[in-house]
Amino acid sequence: MTQRFYSNGKLLLTGEYAVLDGALSFAFPTKYGQSLTIDEVDSPLLHWTSLNEKGEKWFHASLPLDLFRNSQEDVSNELENLPAAEDKVAEMLFRILLEAKSLNPDFLMGKIGYEVHTSLSFRRDWGLGSSSTLINNVAQWAKVDPFALLSKTFNGSGYDIACAQHNHPILYQVKEGKPFVKEIEFNPPFKDALYFVHLNRKQNSREGITRYREKEFDKETLIKTISELTEECIHCTEVNNFKELMNTHESLLADILDLTPVKEKLFKDFEGSVKSLGAWGGDFVLAIGGTTTPDYFFKKGYKTVIPYEKMIL
Repeated sequence: MTQRFYSNGKLLLTGEYAVLDGALSFAFPTKYGQSLTIDEVDSPLLHWTSLNEKGEKWFHASLPLDLFRNSQEDVSNELENLPAAEDKVAEMLFRILLEAKSLNPDFLMGKIGYEVHTSLSFRRDWGLGSSSTLINNVAQWAKVDPFALLSKTFNGSGYDIACAQHNHPILYQVKEGKPFVKEIEFNPPFKDALYFVHLNRKQNSREGITRYREKEFDKETLIKTISELTEECIHCTEVNNFKELMNTHESLLADILDLTPVKEKLFKDFEGSVKSLGAWGGDFVLAIGGTTTPDYFFKKGYKTVIPYEKMIL
């Protein structure tokens, strides 16, 4: 019997970093995502193959299912036999599966083995959630809480897991350690002015989180201000007002992180607004401009410019 699971990618419009501390945040599930397909096989092995957006294999490992019942030393010895390039990926995968098993002891306990394929519909360096979509898919397979699995593996606020599960823009907030998710309609008249531009580099979100945690600032005021900006964003109907909200948000975080806003750093001559999304310094940004916006970024060497309607569910 074949099992199939799918999870949406994610983009965080408001609340980067502050979402960790309870700020009301606005996030988009994307039309890009990751699928997980599981077939049973006779041998007691877990054959795992990961495919990129072109259908090309970028990772493969075969792990004995006994590994999930053995000591950490046995696990380390088995992982050492993998090629060096695949070693870190295998360790991460094993950890996710082992933590899923800790949440559901019956997971991977049968005598059968599995042929597992994952398939991304976006490039791995896009930062749309290759890890969060994997965790949500594995959680569905293992029949465990994906937020609990995230907490045991990568931690984070969980907004990416919420995006994986929802097919509409969402409001997201952590309340007393638990996720609050609300689907909303977001259909402003200026949607055609919104573009997602990839900065040609992958950003490690954990580095940004560490930087944020090291700063001293009035956390309560930031959370209140970001939450208010979020509420204004979802009800905004005028593009110039939306630009101002994005600019205000960008300035707030720039002051706290002691970093230069991306527009000032890379796109000073762009006539519209540019807003960082998620971890600052890489992945996608939101550009608010007009019909010539794609040409502007193409000429600057940024070839991945995706209109709102082609990116967001």
